[in-house]
Order: sequence, then structure tokens, then C-alpha cells
Amino acid sequence: MKKLLLSVFTLVLTFSFIGGASAQEMKNDKMMKNDKMMKNDKMMMKDNPMVGGAAMFRNKNIVENAVNSKDHTTLVAAVKAADLVDTLANGMALTVFAPENSAFAKLPAGTVEMLLKPENKEMLQNILKYHVIVGNLDSGLIMKAIERGNGKAMFMTVSGDMLTMMMEGGKLVLMDEKGGKSMVTIADVRQSNGYIHSIDSVLMPN
Repeated sequence: MKKLLLSVFTLVLTFSFIGGASAQEMKNDKMMKNDKMMKNDKMMMKDNPMVGGAAMFRNKNIVENAVNSKDHTTLVAAVKAADLVDTLANGMALTVFAPENSAFAKLPAGTVEMLLKPENKEMLQNILKYHVIVGNLDSGLIMKAIERGNGKAMFMTVSGDMLTMMMEGGKLVLMDEKGGKSMVTIADVRQSNGYIHSIDSVLMPN
């Protein structure tokens, strides 16, 4: 009887030990995974500028990063109203010149509200597409094109209109087809599907 009780007690202790060890192993595994994720996030943020007080991750697409910027809430609302979320979030390499909230605020009173109406979706789409170029264009490539063009470079946008780029006072400046200018305030924000360059004015196609 004593031997039987001793055997049962030993078995209980053994299972308790195994169970405790398994729980600890699970906890350690979870901590290791969290640590790995944090390290991966830091690596994806490395050398990428912050935009609108938010970290920009190179493994996230243009839309996933833009929604976190407090300086681009109007642009995000416009992209959603224009049904362009899927266009900017797909795997195609795109370069987006992203107007800040202050850029939209420069437009005549009521312009943004008018553009966000469903009946003006086509007009809004055309304006937003004018801020997008197919391909990975960082500031280095743009400046090389400007040098080759003797001070100016022209790029075809997704809207089918031309955008002129130049350097003024050491700053990269964009000029639309109506002569309006916009300065790049934050350049070379790497995305999983291209680049974002933050700008201080809304560009207008013809």
C-alpha cells in the first residue's frame, strides 16, 4: 500500500513538473516571438523618416503607413472617397507626392468639401492620380533627372498629365500644369510598394 501511494505521489510530482516546465517554455517562446517582432519592426523603421508623428514601416504599403500620419488625414479621407485605396495598396511600385493637411487648407474655402461629394468622385480621382507616378522614385533619382534636364525634369503621372520637378533654394519643388508649385517637406519615405514624399501644396492638372 505504501509503495502504491509513493508511486502515485511520484507520478503526480512528475506531471506537475512537466506541466510547469511546459507553461514556462510557452511563456519564454511568446517572449522570444514578441522580441523578434519588435526587432523586426525596428529594422523596418530604420532610416525611414517619421511622418505626422508616426513611424513609417518599409514592410507596410502606402495606405497602411499613410493612415497613421496625423498630417495626412485629409488625404486619406480623399483617397477613400475616390475609391483609390486598392490602387495605392497593391503590389505595383508607386511614388506618391502626399499633400499634408495644411496643403488642402490652402485651397479656396469649400473646395475639399466639394471634392469629397460622391458626384465629384471622377474629379477627385484625377487630382489624386496627378500626385502619383509609377515606379520607385527617390529624391536621388529625381535630382539626377533634373541635372540631365538642365534644371528641370518632367514626369508622366497616373492621371496622364505631366509634372515638372526642379530644385529651388536647395529644396525639391514640383510644378503643376497650371504653374502652381509645391515643395517637398519630407522626402524618401520607403514603403513596401514604393515611396511617399510629403508636400506642402495640392497640385492641379489641367
